[in-house]
Amino acid sequence: MLTALLFDLDGTLTDTDTLHLQAFRQLLREHDGRELSQAQFDAQVSGRANGELFAELFAGASAEQCQVLADRKEALFRDMSPSLEPMPGLVRLLEHARARDIGMCVVTNAPRLNAEHMLNAMGLGQRFEHVLVAEELARPKPDPLPYLTGLQRLGAEADQALAFEDSLPGVAAASGAGIFTVGVATTQTPERLLAAGAGLVIDDFNDPALWALIERRA
Repeated sequence: MLTALLFDLDGTLTDTDTLHLQAFRQLLREHDGRELSQAQFDAQVSGRANGELFAELFAGASAEQCQVLADRKEALFRDMSPSLEPMPGLVRLLEHARARDIGMCVVTNAPRLNAEHMLNAMGLGQRFEHVLVAEELARPKPDPLPYLTGLQRLGAEADQALAFEDSLPGVAAASGAGIFTVGVATTQTPERLLAAGAGLVIDDFNDPALWALIERRA
């Protein structure tokens, strides 16, 4: 029986990777004139938590300097996204879940300021029972801990849940927690999502294959 839905945020609830790429490009140009290609972003940046990512991008910087750079990048992103569109079919799915008392939470590597900003920019700020962010947990994705914590908060077992993810670290985290994971093909190819552990890949939340899955789990 389906009792819980757990959602990544960036690239899953709303397609934001282009904005994040623009923000990273502006930050790197300001800092040291570096460029960042789409391929580099997809392979090295997308879906990762800021702590390890900024330590890698700015190898000579202190932890404090990395935090300042991360804060600057996230502020750029928020400035670029005063409003955001939910992925097609998302509101339909949220309404379906609410009508059936299915618990819902967000599980994201994004900082809390970004998570709250994005949900409000989509008009979904009150839709989720919990919003879990990596910076408040001991370990971020791809570790399963964020999703295990989400299950705990919702009082659900892994076999009663579905997770939705667009990134390879996110798919690894959700599937590693034992949750059937639906890959959303906004930032990665279906083949890569399936190889990372997704059990199904969809283009958006209107995909008939998703609704067939939900019906089987009802």
